[in-house]
Amino acid sequence: CVCLLRATLITDQDSGAVYSTSLFSSSDHTSTMSAQLQQVASRGVAQRAFSAKPVGRVSSSRRRLNVQNAVKEVFMPALSSTMTEGKIVSWLKQTGDQVKKGEPIVVVESDKADMDVESFSEGILAAVVVSEGERANVGAPIAFVAETEAEVEDAKKKAAALGGAAPAAAAPAAAAPPPPAPAPAAAAPAPAPAAPAPTPAPAAPAPAPVAAAPAPRADGRVIATPYAKQLAKDLKVDLSRIGGTGPNGRITASDVERAAGKAPAAPAPVAAAPAAKAAAAPAAPAAKTAPAAPAKSTTVSELRGTTKPLTGLQMAVSKNMLESLKVPEFRVSYSIQTDKLDALYQKLKPQGVTMTALLAKACAAALTQHPVLHAAMTPDGAGITYNANINIALAVAMPDGGLITPVLKNADQVDIYQLSRNWADLVKRARAKQLAPDEYNSGNFTISNLGMYGVDSFDAILPPGTAAILAVGGSKPTVVANEDGMIGVRKVMSVNLTADHRLVYGAHAAEFLQTLKQVIENPDQLMF
Repeated sequence: CVCLLRATLITDQDSGAVYSTSLFSSSDHTSTMSAQLQQVASRGVAQRAFSAKPVGRVSSSRRRLNVQNAVKEVFMPALSSTMTEGKIVSWLKQTGDQVKKGEPIVVVESDKADMDVESFSEGILAAVVVSEGERANVGAPIAFVAETEAEVEDAKKKAAALGGAAPAAAAPAAAAPPPPAPAPAAAAPAPAPAAPAPTPAPAAPAPAPVAAAPAPRADGRVIATPYAKQLAKDLKVDLSRIGGTGPNGRITASDVERAAGKAPAAPAPVAAAPAAKAAAAPAAPAAKTAPAAPAKSTTVSELRGTTKPLTGLQMAVSKNMLESLKVPEFRVSYSIQTDKLDALYQKLKPQGVTMTALLAKACAAALTQHPVLHAAMTPDGAGITYNANINIALAVAMPDGGLITPVLKNADQVDIYQLSRNWADLVKRARAKQLAPDEYNSGNFTISNLGMYGVDSFDAILPPGTAAILAVGGSKPTVVANEDGMIGVRKVMSVNLTADHRLVYGAHAAEFLQTLKQVIENPDQLMF
């Protein structure tokens, strides 16, 4: 007995409404079901017995229902809780390309990172509303996906109505850079005359790395970080002619500098050569490559008298700083001896342990005894939320401006070796703007360390939504007196705690710093 699915459209003669009915039948009962359908057609009440649903109206002469395929919009997503607009870094798909559901189609720069955005629809990328380098508010359409070829024109009309015609015209403009390729050629001779006879020798090896550089993408698309694009404009480098060493072939700032013949990594070994007291011959090239420094100062001098818009990350920092002004802050400073911590660091350094990880681990150990220091005020300001986990955020300066705070999650539970590996991975991906939102916005206690710059002491600004931030200065030899009155020299660092006075009081801050002092001056517990 083979089961069949029969569907019938029934029109009510009085109202003109169309109803759909579906019945499962077998070949043995076909005549029975046909009789039932006749009864349904003749009796309006019987229509409900089959769960009939109105699906439309048709004329009495033709009973046909037309269902049109939809043109789907691609919206600018909210990639973080603070994101209000996004910037299109690059389109991974071009107009006319087939798009699959869940496939990355565009790279968007949020206020903290660059992220791939996936398509929620399947079909054809029919029209792009927001071109590369342009911005759009969260929730605004940035492209249209047509399910079939028939809807492509409809999608283009919708894009044009939203101003998509301008980005379409911008596409040829983006394609225009290949002709200006001669400009870099003209720029290339410029450095040659600038460096008369001594420089040709170093200039010759420069093309060798360029030849070894990765080839451009086979599909011809240019995918580069925002900083790399800006740097390419400054150095007059054609991005379509170089390959990228970043994730998925993305062009980074170092790729642009390499293509421009700057090779940023080269000066470091050159500086090391004199230190190693190489032969007199190597010393000469070192002196000749020294003029590379003025090249960077020349770039900086070009900024004089100019105005550049803030990057998305800089805008996010600016907004957060303004928000912090609404919080009643207070500050407490403390001096901590670091001789034992420095000795532990030297012991663990060969195993990959960093001082940053040690400081994060020390703060996490102290926070376990002071939960209010990693708590937060409720949005309405009427309560305190005590966090279940201790997530330490650490400020990292970005090369193209702004800063980001990668988060070491559960820092009190992760051992120091894994914590160091986690931190190295976070910093690497933060520089490449590849952090997920949860990896930079889930911190509930922040550390800002300027000790490596020789800073003695400073105050940090409290990030909104947290209770405290610790500013760490450098450790330096200091004359101190012990409990017995004996004078000696110890390495001492100064830490300043900035806290939200709505939930953290002076006694809370002082008690936390006392605990932190005990942990750092007796750091053996950080090994567990």
